Amino acid sequence: NSSPCDLLINEYFFHATMVSKLFVRAGVAVACVITASPVQAAFSNRIFQRTRRSVGAVALAAAPPPPRDVKEAVSRCREAVQAALTSQLSRMEVEMPVGAKFGVEKEKSVGKRKGNLLSGGDGPVKEAPTKDTLDASDRELCRLFVEMFQPVGEENIAAVFNDGAAADAARKKWKGDSTAYCNVVSISGRGAAPGSKKNKKSMGFAAKMAAEMDSSTSGPFSLPPGTEVALFVAPGPKELVAIERVCSEVGMGCCAVLLNARLGKYDGKFASVAATDLFAGEFEPVFHLAAAPQGDAPGCLVYRQFPEEWALARKPKVGPPKVFATSPNRFNGEQCREAYEEMEVPELEERVEGFIDNLAGWFK
Repeated sequence: NSSPCDLLINEYFFHATMVSKLFVRAGVAVACVITASPVQAAFSNRIFQRTRRSVGAVALAAAPPPPRDVKEAVSRCREAVQAALTSQLSRMEVEMPVGAKFGVEKEKSVGKRKGNLLSGGDGPVKEAPTKDTLDASDRELCRLFVEMFQPVGEENIAAVFNDGAAADAARKKWKGDSTAYCNVVSISGRGAAPGSKKNKKSMGFAAKMAAEMDSSTSGPFSLPPGTEVALFVAPGPKELVAIERVCSEVGMGCCAVLLNARLGKYDGKFASVAATDLFAGEFEPVFHLAAAPQGDAPGCLVYRQFPEEWALARKPKVGPPKVFATSPNRFNGEQCREAYEEMEVPELEERVEGFIDNLAGWFK
């Protein structure tokens, strides 16, 4: 059986059983052999991961500017995923802006509405995204990835939602769409009842593990047999506990993709050493487009497209976004603040530029 990485590479690139490519990263030549064997694929992936970490502190080529609109963002995300597959990465993380609207699901509102990458609309009224908006955004992103991985075979793709309600919504929205065929499953078999309020009491990871193993459920979550691509949709702390176990069970032969997991908010602190190694080490942020910490870098955005470095960008009132800082590693709050304070803005821009309090303005 071929790994999902092999199948996609064959489909998109070379249609061959073995291709040898030479990758040059930070001045270091890395030999990566793409084969049709899952064992060889996992082995070459581990070699690439170790080599990549060893040169992580070396500056890379200048990062490209952020995408201007939803179409460009999706296109660049696809390119990043393909580049990651070429590099034999089978643990990927993708993050889009909160409440991003991809235009996949038809809206019932009157009048035409152009796809807008960020929530907030095109008018002067700026509203915080609702839960329905957030769920729809995550579902649309997953739908795009299901279509992207169709060459693997619909029966080998699992779209994994947090609860049964979210999974049911996806099945309903995707019904009859041939490009969305896949196994739609949920980590928790039941969703919250309409109108019910969950206990907001803080839970530690041990408690979350106990909740996952609760005897009232049908047992610990597992992927459908034969899954080669698992798309985990907006997992929270409880779901990450399950995902860690599942990744250990299926091994590197299964491509796992985290969609809007927003791992940066955990600041590298996870349930265990193994979880930290997995989520902070093995999962590669192949595409990241989100607001920078607004208290540290107001009106700015953090962007990364694999295999390029991370970029911190600002949006003038006139013209495209401008990158003013880059890093081979993810920016933290302190680094964003330092870069923002050192940023030089031309005098002309200072006169015409206003404070951007809603990132929807980036893509109008």
